[in-house]
Amino acid sequence: MSAVALVPARGGSQRVPGKNVLPLAGHPLIAYTIAAARESGVFTDVVVSTDAAEIAEVAREYGASVPELRPAELAGSTSPDIEWVARAMRDRDEAVFSILRPTSPFRTAATIRRAFEQFAVLGDGVDSLRAVELVKQHPGKMWVVEGDLMRPLLEQGDGTAPYHSTQYAALPQVHVQNSSLEIAHRHVLDGPHPTIAGARVAPFFTEGLEGFSIDYPEDVERAERLAEHLPAIERITA
Repeated sequence: MSAVALVPARGGSQRVPGKNVLPLAGHPLIAYTIAAARESGVFTDVVVSTDAAEIAEVAREYGASVPELRPAELAGSTSPDIEWVARAMRDRDEAVFSILRPTSPFRTAATIRRAFEQFAVLGDGVDSLRAVELVKQHPGKMWVVEGDLMRPLLEQGDGTAPYHSTQYAALPQVHVQNSSLEIAHRHVLDGPHPTIAGARVAPFFTEGLEGFSIDYPEDVERAERLAEHLPAIERITA
């Protein structure tokens, strides 16, 4: 399968300003994703989609391609992924694309290769594969507040003990997607209702720190404490 890595890196992060180029163990955050993608050996190219010239410069320093800056209308905090993905793929002919978000610095080249091996085995039986992990906060214990009262977010089981009063270990297993990776056949971008995932989505179970994502300031602090687990990387150009 010919495959391209797509790395989204907006310049306008609100929760952690400047997140994508935030220094982490001597390198900007985005560098770890670029390095893992390049080292994996599964991609024809590693393409960074960004609206910020600063991020584009850093991406090129670590060996990624930045064909253009993303238009502002595709780089807002609520802009859907399908818009920038479709634009990034419009002039490319790879059969597969993989979205690797720069907020996951502990996702390694080995992680990517393991995911692609699974995706290859599944073949045409799936449209895409997406990284997931077991939830820590179960949706069966979540509530919707309505005025002075609240109601459970989910239907509460089979009429026995309600989920909100059940031990976690006895609840149905629920997985949540994380930012580690997504892989999809190009055909999900076709048709009147293009998506980045299609209808048949397979799970890729991340292990250890592979699914760790920097989304809040406290995540930055934890990543720094775990920096010994980061791969060694270097700039590609001066």
